[in-house]
Amino acid sequence: MSEKRKLKRRHLLYYARIFNAQTRELMGNLVDITPEGVMLASEKTHPTDEPFRLSIELSEDITDKSFLELTAKSIWCRPDIDPHFHTTGFELLDLTPQDREIIQRIIDTYGFRDN
Repeated sequence: MSEKRKLKRRHLLYYARIFNAQTRELMGNLVDITPEGVMLASEKTHPTDEPFRLSIELSEDITDKSFLELTAKSIWCRPDIDPHFHTTGFELLDLTPQDREIIQRIIDTYGFRDN
């Protein structure tokens, strides 16, 4: 599969929980994030090419909000290296400037450094 990513994927030191914002069901844990997309790890698969409302649990050192709710489209889902898990990639849609700012704070606070 060819890489279509415009921004460098940012793996995180903190795996925030991601919920389905409509059902409040736990979908998995945030593995990496950019302003264009997220990847989550989960014990179950998620259907591809479908819209979702994601609710990402936030820590107090990021913002005073408990959750960041985002509209996303699932792009792919595949088995993880760990056979008990699957990873799913989501494209983020219709981000507000405030959403982008919070995502950048997540990257700055919890992202692996490249040096």
